[in-house]
Amino acid sequence: MPKLPHPSAEEVIKLLKKSGFFIVGRKGSHIRLKRKDKNETRIVIVPYHHEITPGTMHSIIRQSGIEKDEFLRKLEEL
Repeated sequence: MPKLPHPSAEEVIKLLKKSGFFIVGRKGSHIRLKRKDKNETRIVIVPYHHEITPGTMHSIIRQSGIEKDEFLRKLEEL
């Protein structure tokens, strides 16, 4: 399995916005994004840091509901 990249919070937020999420709040250094689908509402918390660690990236990918391969492909396209 390839290693996850260490993108900045700005890159991740940009990717999530392109995927239909919008910013709903901020508390300290964490940004909260939300997307409403037909049957569910997804909320993703992104720490506003220069580099996001692999464990946090796994959590963001899981919370977003976007397939890991698709998420990484979109991240490379930015």
